[in-house]
Amino acid sequence: MTAVPRRRMVPAYLATGGRVRSGAPGFERLTVLHAADTEPPHELEHEHRRLWELLRPGALTVVEAAAHLRLPVSATVFLAADLVEAGCLRARSPIPRAQQTDRTIVERLLVGLRTLR
Repeated sequence: MTAVPRRRMVPAYLATGGRVRSGAPGFERLTVLHAADTEPPHELEHEHRRLWELLRPGALTVVEAAAHLRLPVSATVFLAADLVEAGCLRARSPIPRAQQTDRTIVERLLVGLRTLR
């Protein structure tokens, strides 16, 4: 007998409280989240508490947290923004992509290393 996946009792869009814009600008899918050292307030809603507890052991990106919580990324952004505003989470911009290295510098470095032999 196969297990039937459980359906969420509350639709994901209700986790945002009906809002259409998050309070914190600049959140992206790859924004890194981690729990602050403070305990969250007891009046946190269930979805907020789940996100905070997920991030207590370590950092995750918004998209990874959304996958663990089985929520849309957009709903997870709202939850994370609320927790950042409350001081329960910290958010860090994703690490920018590295720029291409100038090939002439690498070639000059190789020439210099070869002359050291």
